[in-house]
Amino acid sequence: MLERFELSDERENWLEEAPEALPEATPEADAQPAARVAAPVLIATPRLDVPTLLLAIGIYGAFTAATWFYHELAWWLVLPLGAIIVCLQSSLQHEAIHGYPTRLAWLNYVIAAPALWLWLPYGINRDFHLRHHVNEHLTDPDLDPESNYVSPEAWARMSPAHRTLRQAMATLLGRIVIGPVYYAACSFRDPMRALRKRDGVVLKHWALHGIVLAGLGWWIVGVCDISIAEYLLLFVWPGTGLALIRSYAEHRSAPDVAARSATVEAGRIMSFLYLYNNLHALHHAQPTLAWHRRARRYRVMRNKILGESRYHLIKGYGALFRNYLLDAKEPIVHPAKARSGLRTASTAGSSASDGLYSAA
Repeated sequence: MLERFELSDERENWLEEAPEALPEATPEADAQPAARVAAPVLIATPRLDVPTLLLAIGIYGAFTAATWFYHELAWWLVLPLGAIIVCLQSSLQHEAIHGYPTRLAWLNYVIAAPALWLWLPYGINRDFHLRHHVNEHLTDPDLDPESNYVSPEAWARMSPAHRTLRQAMATLLGRIVIGPVYYAACSFRDPMRALRKRDGVVLKHWALHGIVLAGLGWWIVGVCDISIAEYLLLFVWPGTGLALIRSYAEHRSAPDVAARSATVEAGRIMSFLYLYNNLHALHHAQPTLAWHRRARRYRVMRNKILGESRYHLIKGYGALFRNYLLDAKEPIVHPAKARSGLRTASTAGSSASDGLYSAA
Protein backbone atom coordinates (compact mmCIF):
# COMPACT_ATOMS: atom_id res chain seq x y z
CA MET A 1 0.00 0.00 0.00
CA LEU A 2 2.92 2.33 0.54
CA GLU A 3 3.50 2.87 -3.17
CA ARG A 4 0.11 4.54 -3.45
CA PHE A 5 1.48 7.50 -1.55
CA GLU A 6 4.73 7.95 -3.46
CA LEU A 7 4.92 10.99 -5.72
CA SER A 8 6.04 10.38 -9.28
CA ASP A 9 8.19 12.82 -11.27
CA GLU A 10 7.66 10.86 -14.48
CA ARG A 11 3.95 11.30 -15.21
CA GLU A 12 3.96 11.95 -18.95
CA ASN A 13 5.85 15.22 -19.53
CA TRP A 14 4.52 17.21 -16.58
CA LEU A 15 7.97 17.67 -15.06
CA GLU A 16 10.57 18.43 -17.69
CA GLU A 17 13.91 16.66 -17.55
CA ALA A 18 16.62 18.83 -16.05
CA PRO A 19 19.36 19.97 -18.42
CA GLU A 20 22.91 18.86 -17.78
CA ALA A 21 23.81 22.29 -16.45
CA LEU A 22 21.59 21.82 -13.41
CA PRO A 23 23.00 20.17 -10.28
CA GLU A 24 22.27 16.50 -9.90
CA ALA A 25 20.42 15.09 -6.90
CA THR A 26 22.74 13.19 -4.61
CA PRO A 27 22.27 11.39 -1.29
CA GLU A 28 24.67 13.88 0.27
CA ALA A 29 22.52 16.78 -0.88
CA ASP A 30 19.40 15.08 0.45
CA ALA A 31 21.04 14.68 3.83
CA GLN A 32 21.48 18.46 4.09
CA PRO A 33 18.36 19.97 2.53
CA ALA A 34 18.64 23.25 4.44
CA ALA A 35 21.83 24.10 2.57
CA ARG A 36 19.95 23.96 -0.73
CA VAL A 37 17.19 26.35 0.26
CA ALA A 38 17.44 29.88 -1.03
CA ALA A 39 17.27 32.26 1.91
CA PRO A 40 14.45 34.82 1.71
CA VAL A 41 15.66 38.13 0.35
CA LEU A 42 14.23 41.20 2.05
CA ILE A 43 13.72 43.90 -0.56
CA ALA A 44 13.11 47.50 0.38
CA THR A 45 9.59 48.41 -0.65
CA PRO A 46 8.70 51.95 -1.78
CA ARG A 47 6.41 54.11 0.33
CA LEU A 48 3.82 53.73 -2.41
CA ASP A 49 3.99 51.06 -5.10
CA VAL A 50 2.22 52.78 -7.99
CA PRO A 51 1.70 49.69 -10.21
CA THR A 52 -0.09 47.84 -7.39
CA LEU A 53 -2.20 50.90 -6.55
CA LEU A 54 -3.20 51.29 -10.20
CA LEU A 55 -3.99 47.58 -10.30
CA ALA A 56 -6.32 47.95 -7.30
CA ILE A 57 -8.07 50.91 -8.92
CA GLY A 58 -8.48 48.92 -12.14
CA ILE A 59 -9.89 45.85 -10.37
CA TYR A 60 -12.47 47.77 -8.36
CA GLY A 61 -13.31 49.91 -11.37
CA ALA A 62 -13.92 46.80 -13.48
CA PHE A 63 -16.02 45.28 -10.70
CA THR A 64 -18.12 48.44 -10.44
CA ALA A 65 -18.67 48.53 -14.21
CA ALA A 66 -19.47 44.80 -14.50
CA THR A 67 -22.05 44.95 -11.73
CA TRP A 68 -23.52 48.33 -12.75
CA PHE A 69 -24.08 47.19 -16.36
CA TYR A 70 -24.91 43.63 -15.34
CA HIS A 71 -28.43 43.66 -16.78
CA GLU A 72 -27.18 44.97 -20.14
CA LEU A 73 -24.68 42.11 -20.52
CA ALA A 74 -25.30 38.49 -21.53
CA TRP A 75 -24.59 35.93 -18.82
CA TRP A 76 -21.94 34.24 -20.97
CA LEU A 77 -20.04 37.52 -21.00
CA VAL A 78 -20.57 38.28 -17.31
CA LEU A 79 -19.26 34.86 -16.22
CA PRO A 80 -15.70 35.19 -17.60
CA LEU A 81 -15.55 38.86 -16.59
CA GLY A 82 -16.72 38.03 -13.08
CA ALA A 83 -14.27 35.15 -12.78
CA ILE A 84 -11.31 37.27 -13.90
CA ILE A 85 -12.20 40.18 -11.61
CA VAL A 86 -12.69 38.00 -8.53
CA CYS A 87 -9.53 36.01 -9.23
CA LEU A 88 -7.46 39.17 -9.78
CA GLN A 89 -8.75 40.65 -6.54
CA SER A 90 -7.65 37.50 -4.69
CA SER A 91 -4.21 37.99 -6.26
CA LEU A 92 -4.28 41.61 -5.08
CA GLN A 93 -4.99 40.37 -1.55
CA HIS A 94 -1.87 38.23 -1.77
CA GLU A 95 0.23 41.27 -2.68
CA ALA A 96 -1.27 43.29 0.18
CA ILE A 97 -0.30 40.52 2.60
CA HIS A 98 3.30 40.96 1.46
CA GLY A 99 3.34 44.72 1.96
CA TYR A 100 1.91 46.35 -1.18
CA PRO A 101 0.93 48.90 -2.32
CA THR A 102 1.93 50.84 0.83
CA ARG A 103 4.11 50.33 3.89
CA LEU A 104 1.08 50.81 6.15
CA ALA A 105 -0.46 47.45 7.06
CA TRP A 106 -3.78 49.00 8.03
CA LEU A 107 -4.06 50.83 4.69
CA ASN A 108 -3.24 47.67 2.76
CA TYR A 109 -5.94 45.99 4.83
CA VAL A 110 -8.48 48.61 3.73
CA ILE A 111 -7.44 48.31 0.08
CA ALA A 112 -7.58 44.50 -0.02
CA ALA A 113 -10.39 43.82 2.46
CA PRO A 114 -13.33 43.94 -0.02
CA ALA A 115 -13.11 40.17 -0.61
CA LEU A 116 -15.13 39.84 -3.80
CA TRP A 117 -15.26 36.06 -3.34
CA LEU A 118 -17.14 36.72 -0.06
CA TRP A 119 -16.11 33.58 1.85
CA LEU A 120 -12.64 34.37 3.24
CA PRO A 121 -11.93 37.39 5.49
CA TYR A 122 -8.77 39.21 4.47
CA GLY A 123 -7.40 39.19 8.03
CA ILE A 124 -7.64 35.40 8.30
CA ASN A 125 -6.23 35.00 4.80
CA ARG A 126 -3.28 37.18 5.84
CA ASP A 127 -2.61 35.30 9.08
CA PHE A 128 -2.78 31.91 7.37
CA HIS A 129 -0.59 32.98 4.47
CA LEU A 130 2.16 34.40 6.67
CA ARG A 131 2.24 31.10 8.57
CA HIS A 132 2.42 29.34 5.22
CA HIS A 133 5.64 31.23 4.49
CA VAL A 134 7.55 29.39 7.19
CA ASN A 135 9.21 27.37 4.44
CA GLU A 136 10.37 24.54 6.70
CA HIS A 137 6.69 23.76 7.38
CA LEU A 138 5.57 23.77 3.74
CA THR A 139 3.00 21.07 2.88
CA ASP A 140 2.88 19.70 6.45
CA PRO A 141 -0.88 19.50 7.16
CA ASP A 142 -0.28 19.97 10.90
CA LEU A 143 1.82 23.13 10.47
CA ASP A 144 1.03 24.66 7.08
CA PRO A 145 -2.53 26.10 7.07
CA GLU A 146 -2.54 26.16 3.25
CA SER A 147 -1.48 22.55 2.77
CA ASN A 148 -3.73 20.50 0.52
CA TYR A 149 -2.57 17.28 2.18
CA VAL A 150 -4.18 15.77 5.24
CA SER A 151 -2.62 13.76 8.05
CA PRO A 152 -3.39 10.05 8.45
CA GLU A 153 -5.26 10.89 11.65
CA ALA A 154 -7.45 13.48 9.90
CA TRP A 155 -8.16 11.04 7.07
CA ALA A 156 -9.19 8.37 9.58
CA ARG A 157 -11.67 10.78 11.19
CA MET A 158 -13.35 11.72 7.91
CA SER A 159 -16.73 10.25 7.01
CA PRO A 160 -17.02 8.24 3.76
CA ALA A 161 -18.79 11.20 2.12
CA HIS A 162 -16.02 13.59 3.18
CA ARG A 163 -13.37 11.24 1.83
CA THR A 164 -15.20 11.03 -1.48
CA LEU A 165 -15.21 14.82 -1.72
CA ARG A 166 -11.50 15.02 -1.02
CA GLN A 167 -10.76 12.32 -3.58
CA ALA A 168 -12.75 14.24 -6.19
CA MET A 169 -10.92 17.45 -5.27
CA ALA A 170 -7.57 15.74 -5.85
CA THR A 171 -8.28 16.11 -9.57
CA LEU A 172 -8.03 19.51 -11.22
CA LEU A 173 -11.65 19.41 -12.35
CA GLY A 174 -12.79 18.57 -8.83
CA ARG A 175 -10.68 21.35 -7.36
CA ILE A 176 -12.21 23.89 -9.76
CA VAL A 177 -15.85 22.78 -9.46
CA ILE A 178 -16.13 21.43 -5.90
CA GLY A 179 -13.31 23.40 -4.28
CA PRO A 180 -15.09 26.78 -4.11
CA VAL A 181 -18.07 25.30 -2.25
CA TYR A 182 -15.92 23.09 -0.03
CA TYR A 183 -13.51 25.82 1.10
CA ALA A 184 -16.33 28.30 1.63
CA ALA A 185 -18.16 25.82 3.83
CA CYS A 186 -14.98 25.21 5.84
CA SER A 187 -14.41 28.95 6.19
CA PHE A 188 -17.90 29.74 7.45
CA ARG A 189 -17.46 27.21 10.25
CA ASP A 190 -14.65 29.34 11.71
CA PRO A 191 -16.77 31.96 13.51
CA MET A 192 -18.76 29.23 15.26
CA ARG A 193 -15.58 27.57 16.49
CA ALA A 194 -14.18 30.96 17.48
CA LEU A 195 -17.27 31.68 19.56
CA ARG A 196 -16.92 28.39 21.41
CA LYS A 197 -13.21 28.99 22.02
CA ARG A 198 -13.67 32.73 22.71
CA ASP A 199 -11.01 33.49 20.09
CA GLY A 200 -11.08 37.27 19.95
CA VAL A 201 -8.66 37.60 17.02
CA VAL A 202 -10.73 35.40 14.68
CA LEU A 203 -13.95 37.06 15.80
CA LYS A 204 -12.46 40.49 15.11
CA HIS A 205 -11.55 39.48 11.56
CA TRP A 206 -15.04 38.11 10.98
CA ALA A 207 -16.63 41.25 12.44
CA LEU A 208 -14.66 43.37 9.98
CA HIS A 209 -15.56 40.95 7.23
CA GLY A 210 -19.21 41.35 8.19
CA ILE A 211 -18.92 45.06 7.48
CA VAL A 212 -17.35 44.25 4.10
CA LEU A 213 -20.15 41.81 3.28
CA ALA A 214 -22.77 44.37 4.26
CA GLY A 215 -21.22 46.96 1.94
CA LEU A 216 -20.90 44.51 -0.94
CA GLY A 217 -24.45 43.29 -0.38
CA TRP A 218 -25.76 46.85 -0.46
CA TRP A 219 -24.03 47.49 -3.79
CA ILE A 220 -24.70 44.13 -5.46
CA VAL A 221 -28.28 43.59 -4.36
CA GLY A 222 -29.54 47.02 -3.33
CA VAL A 223 -28.00 49.19 -6.05
CA CYS A 224 -27.31 46.84 -8.98
CA ASP A 225 -30.31 44.55 -8.40
CA ILE A 226 -28.25 41.36 -8.77
CA SER A 227 -29.55 38.44 -6.75
CA ILE A 228 -27.20 36.65 -4.37
CA ALA A 229 -27.64 33.44 -6.37
CA GLU A 230 -26.63 35.19 -9.61
CA TYR A 231 -23.59 36.76 -7.98
CA LEU A 232 -22.50 33.42 -6.50
CA LEU A 233 -22.91 31.60 -9.82
CA LEU A 234 -21.38 34.22 -12.12
CA PHE A 235 -18.73 35.83 -9.91
CA VAL A 236 -17.83 33.93 -6.74
CA TRP A 237 -17.87 30.32 -7.91
CA PRO A 238 -15.96 30.75 -11.21
CA GLY A 239 -13.61 33.34 -9.71
CA THR A 240 -12.66 31.10 -6.80
CA GLY A 241 -12.31 28.12 -9.14
CA LEU A 242 -9.97 30.12 -11.37
CA ALA A 243 -7.84 31.07 -8.35
CA LEU A 244 -7.72 27.43 -7.22
CA ILE A 245 -6.04 26.41 -10.49
CA ARG A 246 -2.96 28.28 -9.30
CA SER A 247 -2.94 26.81 -5.81
CA TYR A 248 -3.49 23.31 -7.21
CA ALA A 249 0.00 23.33 -8.70
CA GLU A 250 2.01 25.35 -6.19
CA HIS A 251 3.43 22.72 -3.84
CA ARG A 252 4.36 19.07 -3.42
CA SER A 253 5.86 16.97 -0.68
CA ALA A 254 9.65 16.68 -1.00
CA PRO A 255 12.64 16.15 1.33
CA ASP A 256 14.30 19.38 0.17
CA VAL A 257 12.40 22.45 1.37
CA ALA A 258 13.10 24.38 -1.85
CA ALA A 259 11.80 21.48 -3.96
CA ARG A 260 8.36 21.78 -2.38
CA SER A 261 7.50 24.92 -4.37
CA ALA A 262 6.73 24.78 -8.08
CA THR A 263 7.49 27.04 -11.02
CA VAL A 264 4.80 27.29 -13.69
CA GLU A 265 6.15 28.92 -16.83
CA ALA A 266 2.85 30.30 -18.07
CA GLY A 267 1.99 32.84 -20.75
CA ARG A 268 1.48 36.53 -20.11
CA ILE A 269 -2.28 36.37 -19.60
CA MET A 270 -2.26 33.62 -16.96
CA SER A 271 0.85 35.06 -15.32
CA PHE A 272 -0.82 38.46 -14.98
CA LEU A 273 -4.02 36.86 -13.71
CA TYR A 274 -1.99 35.36 -10.86
CA LEU A 275 0.33 38.41 -10.65
CA TYR A 276 3.29 36.17 -11.48
CA ASN A 277 2.76 34.10 -8.37
CA ASN A 278 2.90 31.12 -10.74
CA LEU A 279 6.68 31.60 -10.33
CA HIS A 280 6.08 30.20 -6.89
CA ALA A 281 9.55 28.89 -6.07
CA LEU A 282 10.89 32.41 -6.67
CA HIS A 283 8.13 33.86 -4.51
CA HIS A 284 9.00 31.62 -1.57
CA ALA A 285 12.69 32.47 -1.98
CA GLN A 286 11.99 36.23 -2.21
CA PRO A 287 8.51 36.81 -0.73
CA THR A 288 8.81 40.61 -0.59
CA LEU A 289 9.59 41.00 -4.29
CA ALA A 290 6.82 42.98 -6.03
CA TRP A 291 4.66 41.12 -8.55
CA HIS A 292 5.70 43.36 -11.44
CA ARG A 293 9.38 42.53 -10.85
CA ARG A 294 9.06 38.75 -10.62
CA ALA A 295 9.22 37.93 -14.34
CA ARG A 296 12.46 39.85 -14.84
CA ARG A 297 14.02 38.45 -11.66
CA TYR A 298 13.04 34.94 -12.71
CA ARG A 299 14.75 35.33 -16.09
CA VAL A 300 17.96 36.26 -14.28
CA MET A 301 17.71 33.54 -11.62
CA ARG A 302 16.06 30.75 -13.63
CA ASN A 303 18.88 28.20 -13.44
CA LYS A 304 19.42 28.85 -9.73
CA ILE A 305 15.71 28.61 -8.88
CA LEU A 306 15.18 25.45 -10.91
CA GLY A 307 18.33 23.86 -9.56
CA GLU A 308 17.42 24.47 -5.93
CA SER A 309 13.84 23.28 -6.51
CA ARG A 310 15.02 20.00 -8.10
CA TYR A 311 13.63 21.20 -11.41
CA HIS A 312 10.07 21.37 -10.06
CA LEU A 313 8.91 22.91 -13.33
CA ILE A 314 5.48 22.83 -15.00
CA LYS A 315 5.46 23.96 -18.62
CA GLY A 316 2.27 25.97 -18.57
CA TYR A 317 -1.26 25.43 -17.31
CA GLY A 318 -2.16 23.57 -20.48
CA ALA A 319 0.15 20.75 -19.37
CA LEU A 320 -1.56 20.72 -15.99
CA PHE A 321 -5.00 20.35 -17.61
CA ARG A 322 -3.84 17.65 -19.99
CA ASN A 323 -2.38 15.51 -17.23
CA TYR A 324 -4.61 16.13 -14.23
CA LEU A 325 -8.05 17.27 -15.30
CA LEU A 326 -9.52 13.91 -14.28
CA ASP A 327 -6.59 12.30 -12.46
CA ALA A 328 -5.10 13.11 -9.07
CA LYS A 329 -1.78 14.91 -9.19
CA GLU A 330 -0.79 13.88 -5.67
CA PRO A 331 -2.02 11.67 -2.83
CA ILE A 332 -4.41 13.11 -0.28
CA VAL A 333 -2.52 11.92 2.80
CA HIS A 334 0.88 13.57 3.18
CA PRO A 335 3.40 10.98 1.87
CA ALA A 336 5.97 11.40 4.66
CA LYS A 337 3.30 11.17 7.34
CA ALA A 338 1.76 8.15 5.60
CA ARG A 339 5.12 6.36 5.64
CA SER A 340 5.69 7.35 9.25
CA GLY A 341 2.24 6.04 10.16
CA LEU A 342 2.94 2.75 8.47
CA ARG A 343 6.26 2.35 10.30
CA THR A 344 4.63 3.20 13.63
CA ALA A 345 1.83 0.73 13.06
CA SER A 346 4.33 -1.94 12.02
CA THR A 347 6.48 -1.38 15.09
CA ALA A 348 3.44 -1.51 17.34
CA GLY A 349 2.14 -4.66 15.66
CA SER A 350 -1.16 -2.96 14.88
CA SER A 351 -3.25 -3.45 11.76
CA ALA A 352 -5.39 -0.36 12.36
CA SER A 353 -3.86 1.42 9.36
CA ASP A 354 -4.93 -1.21 6.81
CA GLY A 355 -8.38 0.22 6.18
CA LEU A 356 -7.07 3.78 6.20
CA TYR A 357 -4.52 3.41 3.44
CA SER A 358 -6.50 1.07 1.24
CA ALA A 359 -9.36 3.58 1.19
CA ALA A 360 -7.20 6.46 -0.06
